[in-house]
Amino acid sequence: MLSHGGITSLPPPERMKLRFPFRLQQLLSAVVGALFLGSVASGQDTITMKTGAIQQGKVLGVTPSGNLELQVAGSTNRLGLPLNSVAEVKMTSPPEYAQAYAAYTAKDYAKSLTLMKALVEKFKGLPAPWAQQASLMIGELYILSDDLPKAEAAAADFKRLYPTTGALQADVLFARIAAAKGDMATAKEKLGPITEAALKEKVINPANALAYSQAFLVSGQVKEKEGNLPGALEDYLRTVTIFYHDRTAVTSAQDRANTLREAHKEVVVP
Repeated sequence: MLSHGGITSLPPPERMKLRFPFRLQQLLSAVVGALFLGSVASGQDTITMKTGAIQQGKVLGVTPSGNLELQVAGSTNRLGLPLNSVAEVKMTSPPEYAQAYAAYTAKDYAKSLTLMKALVEKFKGLPAPWAQQASLMIGELYILSDDLPKAEAAAADFKRLYPTTGALQADVLFARIAAAKGDMATAKEKLGPITEAALKEKVINPANALAYSQAFLVSGQVKEKEGNLPGALEDYLRTVTIFYHDRTAVTSAQDRANTLREAHKEVVVP
């Protein structure tokens, strides 16, 4: 994201090699940021069907029966489109999403959770980047609220709703839950293939970018719990400086890196 929630990124450590020229990094951040917020210049929501057909109008929500409810552009008519026939939705995220994120950054997790749950209930399974992220954050917020059974249920629900586009993110969320339970072996088993793949990519695949941001944050948390402080700092800074596409992950990684450095001034990136 362009500003990562208004938090200034830490400078990269001397021995860390960034993969992108600065201008390209800015461009990628701007592109992913636009996708994340779901902004649509036309002012109309755009629905792409799996057949390739395009519908425009105002997305009103997803019904309990699994239909995307759409008010047709220039008309009072409403359509019910089976959600399983919809490939992609481009729409501006509702104001409640920004409010929920603001509450998250302010560490008002109860308020953020209430807002996110209401959004996900209204737009359940909507194939839009902001809706997917909102669904994922419910699991994160339950972890932060120390309610791991609900976090596990939210993670399973997320994986069911977004089995393809959210597969890597679901694995990272399950790793985070395992770490919260103290099961570091399971956490590392889930994270290992993801972080290894990320470090091998010369150009980050946008489809994997958010999961990579989250994976290095969680990997840092696991290493910190195990006492590997240099490794933890390195992973936090990877989220901040290289895999910075998820602004919630960047916010957390920045905080953890700052806290770690303040408490252990001798720690440097290996």
